[in-house]
Amino acid sequence: MSDEIDKDGEGRAGGIQVIARASAIMRTLGANPKGLSLAAIAQEVGLARSTVQRIVAALEDEALVEPARPGNGFRLGPALAQLIHQSHRDIISIARRSLEALCNEVQESVTLSCISGNQIAVIDRVIAERELRVVFPMGQSMQMHATADGKALLSTLSDGQVRELFPEPLAKLTDTTLNLDQLLAELATIRRTGIAIDNQEHTSGISACCTLIPTFMGPHAVAIVAPTARFAKHSEQLIDALVKCKASISQLAGGG
Repeated sequence: MSDEIDKDGEGRAGGIQVIARASAIMRTLGANPKGLSLAAIAQEVGLARSTVQRIVAALEDEALVEPARPGNGFRLGPALAQLIHQSHRDIISIARRSLEALCNEVQESVTLSCISGNQIAVIDRVIAERELRVVFPMGQSMQMHATADGKALLSTLSDGQVRELFPEPLAKLTDTTLNLDQLLAELATIRRTGIAIDNQEHTSGISACCTLIPTFMGPHAVAIVAPTARFAKHSEQLIDALVKCKASISQLAGGG
């Protein structure tokens, strides 16, 4: 009997270790949305390449990771986006009609996002029906410090928590990406105005405005994303429409 108990304990311990290692690999891939090679993952998580290869193969079978490109390593897979979507489906169903109305009013793409680790995940979207438009992949993890919705969500944290969340220097994605001091100054403005702006900080040629939506499942963010040339001409109208959308969702989402 004691041998059986010991073996069972070892099995549980081994299973917990595998889960911890798989989680570390997925967090590492979440921080590197373009993907990493097996060797790079192994270096980041401090495991042997052969161990990483076995775990990644199991995660790939479950679609939790997928090949980034032939010969270019792995990235997070579509099953993770589905899990995030399902866990937030009550908020998605509440917000959907308001998102559609916002998209129809401004004729620009609209996203609903939440915090996922130290990044953001797009959990719903409405794509504008026009020739030049922005299309965001569902579930895509993006750098919080360089997006309007990321900055809106970061504004719910203290400056100390933000400093703990990000190593310095912050990843420089475009010429206008903020450094940490600039980010903290902008977060103070966002807390005062309730509006976050992405001025080509994540992707050149694309800008966005965003507002925070408190909900019964925690903070979410609604953003309007547009080509920069159109955004610059109509930013005031976009922000006005965004504020009305927030009021519509907040009435139903119960976040206070």
